[in-house]
Amino acid sequence: MMFTGIIGFTGRFAGFRRGRQEIVVEAPVLIEKVSPGDSVAVDGVCLTVRLKERGGLVFDLSQETLAKTTLGGLKPGAALNLELPVTSSTLLSGHLVSGHVDYKARLIKATDRRPGKRMAFSIPKEFRPFFIPKGSAAVSGVSLTIAALQSATFEVELIPATLQSTNLGNLRAGAEVNVECDMIGKYMYNWLNREKR
Repeated sequence: MMFTGIIGFTGRFAGFRRGRQEIVVEAPVLIEKVSPGDSVAVDGVCLTVRLKERGGLVFDLSQETLAKTTLGGLKPGAALNLELPVTSSTLLSGHLVSGHVDYKARLIKATDRRPGKRMAFSIPKEFRPFFIPKGSAAVSGVSLTIAALQSATFEVELIPATLQSTNLGNLRAGAEVNVECDMIGKYMYNWLNREKR
């Protein structure tokens, strides 16, 4: 299953069920477009629709998802970025995104850069090789271009369209986000370093 990081819908966190084994997302605009068994990227995490309810979608959550992503720490009413998978007719406007989160990053700082914003996020040492200047990264499911890169942080510029159509404009310093590094970069790095393992 693939996504592009271009957010087409937003929803709201409506709660957990069965001891956090399920998550309920209010998504009235999306509910008629999916069926049980379909995949949806929720804040950059590929989840499978378990069932549909009035105005909401129910997804299963694994222990891995709870541990590696921000979904386990959501507060009631939190805004969520939602994306349907790529089809043969989808324009690839962003970059290839799998919905498999690499790590949770922390927003170091957000600065107004009119008409948009500039944000700096943390990078753990083990993921630094997967970032390059002007490369791509998915932040909470949003395809973004890396504007600046340091040893432990990367920066992105958010244009007004991104601020209006996603939940990134709501972030404050210290907030956690899901980050998926560029898929092609990860495969290339792994292939080039295969003999070192």
